[in-house]
Amino acid sequence: MSTSKIANMASSRHTPTDNPESFTAMQGDLDAIGAHCQMEYCHKLDLLPFKCMSCKSVFCLDHRSETAHQCLREGAWATEQRLRAMSQTPSMAPARPADERKCAEPECRSQTSRSLTTGVHCGTCNRQYCLKHRMQEDHNCKNLIPIGARPTNPLQAQRERGRLAFARLKTWAEEKRKQEFERHKEKKGVFGFATKVSAASVAREKLAEMNALKKAAKGEASIPQDKRIYLNVEASADTTKAKFPTGKFFYNKEWTVGRVLDVAAKALQVENVNNRSDKEEDKLRVFHVEGGRLLKFSEKIGAPCANGNMIVLLRGVGDGEPDLIDL
Repeated sequence: MSTSKIANMASSRHTPTDNPESFTAMQGDLDAIGAHCQMEYCHKLDLLPFKCMSCKSVFCLDHRSETAHQCLREGAWATEQRLRAMSQTPSMAPARPADERKCAEPECRSQTSRSLTTGVHCGTCNRQYCLKHRMQEDHNCKNLIPIGARPTNPLQAQRERGRLAFARLKTWAEEKRKQEFERHKEKKGVFGFATKVSAASVAREKLAEMNALKKAAKGEASIPQDKRIYLNVEASADTTKAKFPTGKFFYNKEWTVGRVLDVAAKALQVENVNNRSDKEEDKLRVFHVEGGRLLKFSEKIGAPCANGNMIVLLRGVGDGEPDLIDL
């Protein structure tokens, strides 16, 4: 083998730069790896330094904690994390267990559905209540919109209020007649005949009530005394609004119920659109308490009513069905 070939072989064996795939050359100095601790009087080179998230400086293993390097912004990073978590969470209060539901009455703090305090579900308003507020009158059920219920048509709601008010008035009228009967029954003697004393006391009582009504009643002065009928008038708070809910008035016995209604609505300052609207839910009607029925607009007030009776103004009590108007 020639001398030149041997020289070339030796040169290729001892000059690694001619074969770049054989190894990777280190770039830069060894001191460029890692970082020096920024703690005063330390400055130790750490290949895996720790960064303080509060002051943003780097430290060695020994001085990595905020206490160890006496961080000038100690606790800043923890505070930022806590505020960020609070802004992303609606409430930091722990979730209430499913078996510890609160009573649906706003001012009540009682828990329901526990083993010792069982709640009661109201099927009308679809809410859960404690034993104290389980009755509908105790949690104002009639004024609550049932949970999950569809929006109610205003016309249907007005009509339903009218029907309920009419039903309550009929019940109240029946109770009043029953109480009046029982009151007169107590005045009777042992053998079922009214004594002179009891008859006189009843007459005096009725006379006193009538005198008080006549003294307080208001009406047109032009109505003759023998034509006047004295009535207690009231506007139903369930179906209409009135500035003066009740009053004592006298009318002409020959007037129709429709005319009496117009005068009474004006006196109590109740909106009356009977002559402007054909909708039954807008119309006012007259309920005769003692008779227990709605009066027709065309009949004369003196026929069904007597002195001392009560009439009530109702709105939207029906569509004019015979079972309501012609009772």
